[in-house]
Amino acid sequence: MITRPLLLLTVAIAVIGANSLALSPISVAVAGSFPGRSAADVMTAAALYGLATAGSALFLASMADRVGAERALVRALVTLSTALGLAAFSPGLWMLIAAQALAGLAAGVALPAIYSLTAQVAKKGHESETLSFVLTGWTLSLVAGVGLAAMLADLVHWRAVFATLAVAALCLALGVAGCREWGESARTVLPTSPLTALRVSGVSAVLVNVGAFMTAFYGLYFYLGPHLGDVLQRPASFSGLAIAIYGTGFGIAAPLGRWVDRHDASTAACVTFAGLILAYFGLMLTAALPLLLLAFCLAWGIGNHVGLNLLLRRLGELDPAQRGAIMGLYSAITYVSVFTGALLYRPIFLHFGFAACAWASAMLVLPALGWALHQRRSSRAVPSAPVTAPPTGKSVAQPPARRT
Repeated sequence: MITRPLLLLTVAIAVIGANSLALSPISVAVAGSFPGRSAADVMTAAALYGLATAGSALFLASMADRVGAERALVRALVTLSTALGLAAFSPGLWMLIAAQALAGLAAGVALPAIYSLTAQVAKKGHESETLSFVLTGWTLSLVAGVGLAAMLADLVHWRAVFATLAVAALCLALGVAGCREWGESARTVLPTSPLTALRVSGVSAVLVNVGAFMTAFYGLYFYLGPHLGDVLQRPASFSGLAIAIYGTGFGIAAPLGRWVDRHDASTAACVTFAGLILAYFGLMLTAALPLLLLAFCLAWGIGNHVGLNLLLRRLGELDPAQRGAIMGLYSAITYVSVFTGALLYRPIFLHFGFAACAWASAMLVLPALGWALHQRRSSRAVPSAPVTAPPTGKSVAQPPARRT
């Protein structure tokens, strides 16, 4: 059942994602407002946004464990609205860059809080289904947010893009503050931090898989456009179509969260990560066949959605009292993977091509498949609880004492 909290969380992700993705398609228009500046100069703001988001997620996201994830989200959304308002009225590029850095600080707190609240409001037995619904916010930002941003920049002005997002963030802050359906959060009086979160059993293993999983995605995603445009000589619209199909796959995978809830999570993880590896191999084999490549972009989106769902669900279950700090580590690693994916895949793409990049992504998902197989074996190896003897020390099978 779709509830008000879920709608608020989904739209919050869409607004945050739209801001992070919108600057690229409108960068030329933004540069035109600042004499002597180029689109490449404008993208410095996007780079600083990512760096600020990673740092904030690492060091500030644990605030949600002390004040409550809903309060942390309200504060982050108010800060985000302020930052976007500053971006809309920037007199110079320096102000836009500073505003995007402030927006990154807000996003680094908001995203972990959103994931924490998703786990908090999910009904028992519907955790993956709930998370899948909220994750569709990324599809909204990719498919609708970016398109609307480009349209606003063309029809009105690029400043209207940030002004609209600022109003949306403020409305969301009021909505989250006014909602009384968040339930009880597992707050802690002890200070939490990245170090305390890393000490939680199982966190490190999942985070290693998150890093590999995200690097596999971003590394290939960044070079999909150059491959289609420069190598296959397809128009820019074809690259946009490929990204839209990926986003569609990510979106239509949302109902699969219900399938994950009905099955053992480790079994679902084995199927999902094996399927994602096959999707990457499909992208490798169809690298020179554009139309077939589009079909595997759809499969890629579906596999990434379910895989991300499983990793986030596992992190949310490990320690509810430190969920904010744990999700902060997740967000920090995600944004670091943006940088490492672009850096590590560049020489692979230049020397060996897109097919080699797809092969590298398949190899990076292998650890996640190995982790899932280990989890499945461990769950099957746990014996059923033995019948224990009563406190008297007598065997439960001992016949009753004779009456005298």
